[in-house]
Amino acid sequence: MEKILIIGGVAAGATAAAKARRLSPDAQITMLEAGPDISFANCGLPYYIAGDIDSRSKLILQSPESFDEQYQVKVHTHTVVNSIDRANKKVHTTDSLNGSENTFEYTKLILAQGGRPIQPAIPGADADHVFSLWTLEDMDKIDNHLSHKDPQTAVVVGGGFIGLEMVEALVKRGLKVHVVEKMQHVMSIMEAEIAGFITRELKAYGVGVHTENAVTKIDVTSVELENGQSLNADMVLLSIGVRPTLQLAKDAGLEIGDAGGLLVNNKLQTSDPDIYAAGDMVEIEHRVNDKKVRIPLAGPANRQGRIAAENALGGQHSYKGALGTSVVRVFEAVAGTTGLSLKQARAAGINADAVVVHKEHHTAYYPGAETVTVLLVYDKNTGVVLGGQTAGYKGADKRLDVIATACAAKLPVSEIADIDFAYSPPIGTANDAMNMAAYVAENKLSGYGPSIMASELDDYIENKKQLIVLDIRDVFAHKKSNLTGAYHLPLEMLYPNLERIPKDIPILIYDETGKKGHQAVRILIGAGHPEVINLAGGHTSLQRHAAAVGFKNIGMLALPVEKKSIGEKAVEETETNKQVSTDELKRLIIDVRTPGEFHSGAFPEAINIPLDDLMSGKADLGEDTDREIVVYCASGARSAYAKQVLQSRGFSNVINGGGISAMMSRY
Repeated sequence: MEKILIIGGVAAGATAAAKARRLSPDAQITMLEAGPDISFANCGLPYYIAGDIDSRSKLILQSPESFDEQYQVKVHTHTVVNSIDRANKKVHTTDSLNGSENTFEYTKLILAQGGRPIQPAIPGADADHVFSLWTLEDMDKIDNHLSHKDPQTAVVVGGGFIGLEMVEALVKRGLKVHVVEKMQHVMSIMEAEIAGFITRELKAYGVGVHTENAVTKIDVTSVELENGQSLNADMVLLSIGVRPTLQLAKDAGLEIGDAGGLLVNNKLQTSDPDIYAAGDMVEIEHRVNDKKVRIPLAGPANRQGRIAAENALGGQHSYKGALGTSVVRVFEAVAGTTGLSLKQARAAGINADAVVVHKEHHTAYYPGAETVTVLLVYDKNTGVVLGGQTAGYKGADKRLDVIATACAAKLPVSEIADIDFAYSPPIGTANDAMNMAAYVAENKLSGYGPSIMASELDDYIENKKQLIVLDIRDVFAHKKSNLTGAYHLPLEMLYPNLERIPKDIPILIYDETGKKGHQAVRILIGAGHPEVINLAGGHTSLQRHAAAVGFKNIGMLALPVEKKSIGEKAVEETETNKQVSTDELKRLIIDVRTPGEFHSGAFPEAINIPLDDLMSGKADLGEDTDREIVVYCASGARSAYAKQVLQSRGFSNVINGGGISAMMSRY
């Protein structure tokens, strides 16, 4: 009879035990856990502290008793494994509650000890108001401190996943929070412009963000940073990373890999063929470049636990590796990453490139549309997707899963361009953001749509003796925020001014999201300009990159961060100025855009009558049907329709002024 012994009872260990029982009704299965709990939802701990999860019991997925009842697995908690006797296939343990010693035999051993938070050597890090978050016990200590000590300020050390989830939780508990991150920006595994989206969200909720900095000392009510700054801190959370739990494996003589984890083969066997391992303690192959990596995530840990159990019982299931797919929600903002970043791909010697698009997550005309960002990394030689990142308030997770699937299947961008994604106005768009990212990548690969990323802008400018930067957005957007030294020339005015643009100087173009920039590039290339390039992602990407790390070689007038608060609901502007008397106006200028568009910037003296109101006859335009009326909108499409409506009602002198940029240049 097989004796399956599992050391570790959370993600990988509990999954391995359950899988082993499903595969073998006869095996003797025993699980040893050093802590007091097994099979708890450690990913949910920050959300209990935040109050999003209202019951602690919901985090307890199994108890030793329920596990035995359901799976006939004997579970021993508070059981510390001291050593592994590989020759005799035994482990020696100590009960941490009463000190008793015990020995357990095995035919196959599965190690699933996971990892532990790194405890930095900072003076004061062992104080009672300093915490880390890894177990239910850690969670209880934090919750108790918040409930009974009533802290007002907190510093979170580490801007990774758990750190930022805890920033949100502490803000929701009413604290003023600072996050300190040693790297260049929070979420250091993500591209700067994706991290910039998260950075702006943090600042919107009043979170202090301190990057390229470190805590050097923790006092009773404050922390000191290496730049000399002091931050108020009634409590401190340390979240700077996780180390694999390897001492037991090392003492047993098991081989440790170059990435710092327990070395396993594709069957999840260690250097001892009777010992398997899974979860945060192992190093595995990255599915994109086959390099050995450690990926301490719940998803891979659970899948590895299943496979380790299967193979321990005689299976031949090969683990294909992991992509590191991970996603975080910070307040309302969501960002995720999978596969390789552009920097990682190039560091691995791959001839890689990237594109980024910003597009509505469902049709713009259906209420509630939010911009979703897709950043796609690919091999320039083959077009195969290497990785990517997404960000947005809605729909980011869906697109991230598509990129992960493309990475696993080694799909080229041309395949993504042709995939039919689910479309209905409340759900998606006819050309999804994934399709659009693939189109942009295809255009860049072919040379039809040359572009650079915001992260490449500094180097690009540094290598140019002369450069014309064109901002082709409307005048209001340009005035609010722009690159220093950029010439403002709205797209609608590009054709009339082609002869004024020198052909012997490189041209960099940016719009709001990159879409119109591509159109401008094609116009200028068609007019004989030899070197024209579009800024991928446009002004949106510029803003986010600037928020995360800034620029060295160019200045930027940044948009202010809109302040938000917990529980705040967005209030839509519904009032218009259609009640303005029109009888006394010799020439009537009507902005037929929505009130929100109108309030973002409008033509002087224009009144706002949305096209829907104009069509319904709600607006009183007076009795003079011969008076000049100019209608305009964002692009000229809605105003063309408005002109037809007014002419059908007898107004004889109606002019379509086109888009706002054209209006500003003509009148």
